[in-house]
Amino acid sequence: MSEPKLLDQVRAALRVKHMSLRTEEAYVRWVRRFVTFHEMRHPAEMGAEHVRAFLSYLATEEEVAASTQNQAFAALLFLYGPVLGKDLGPISSVVRAKRPQRLPVVFTREEVRAVLAKLQGTPRLVAGLLYGSGLRLMESLRLRVKDVDFAANHVIIRDGKGAKDRVAVLPQSLKPGLRAHLRGVKLLHQEDLAGGNGAVYLPHALARKYPSAATSWGWQYVFPTRQRSADPRSGEVRRHHLAESTIQKAVRDAVLESGIDKPGSCHTFRHSFATHLLEAGYDIRTVQELLGHKDVRTTMIYTHVLNRGGMGVRSPLDLE
Repeated sequence: MSEPKLLDQVRAALRVKHMSLRTEEAYVRWVRRFVTFHEMRHPAEMGAEHVRAFLSYLATEEEVAASTQNQAFAALLFLYGPVLGKDLGPISSVVRAKRPQRLPVVFTREEVRAVLAKLQGTPRLVAGLLYGSGLRLMESLRLRVKDVDFAANHVIIRDGKGAKDRVAVLPQSLKPGLRAHLRGVKLLHQEDLAGGNGAVYLPHALARKYPSAATSWGWQYVFPTRQRSADPRSGEVRRHHLAESTIQKAVRDAVLESGIDKPGSCHTFRHSFATHLLEAGYDIRTVQELLGHKDVRTTMIYTHVLNRGGMGVRSPLDLE
């Protein structure tokens, strides 16, 4: 049998490591760009100097963001490591893209209320979790029914950023609406089961280990789509969770309708969650845990946007 094509090898290696579909698509895209940049030479024929040239090109010619260059670097390290089994050695002298030191956009409490008031239905519930629980958008959309604990007033984030689980607070004010929403989702699931469907995607090898889990109520998505679709990897037709764009568009429209001039987005709710907790006097370590930050220095950025003026200092113009 002939050896699989390079991109198929990359996909296979990523799936062995249980990387997400989004990561798979990004890494394959970067490998393709790398090969194209070097006039279709096979990466096995190239080395560290070629990786260095490509990464420097991204920074100097393409002027990509630092996070974009880092993702390209990670993709190429994966290509040469797990896929090709080739040691690149130390890669130095790469022109690094500059990482701008920007403060996050934060809504005031009044602005949060104004935006939420413009949202209805599922987008309102999702936005409520983004602000009330400090979740990332994909964390809220990937929530499973079993991970919402009404009695304990928390939601469990499984396999979040950095492949970590964590516990987030469940806002009391969201519980009635979320319960009503789940009753509707359960009816939809029962209809699926009656029609011979009702299975959802299960991570890793759980589908083989627990054959009945895919159709169980606990594993269903809290925010499923109305239409079933084919899994891009297996081709199996299932009901997936809502697309990011559905909520992003609803929030973007709500911000505009609210007359808010800030460039707010779904992630602005998470920034606002952290800032408002710090304003309320919560310890920064507690906020760090709720956000799932690996390093407290990441959380400390919110101390610079607290509603106390620059550095918490009163302007001399306001002094008597």
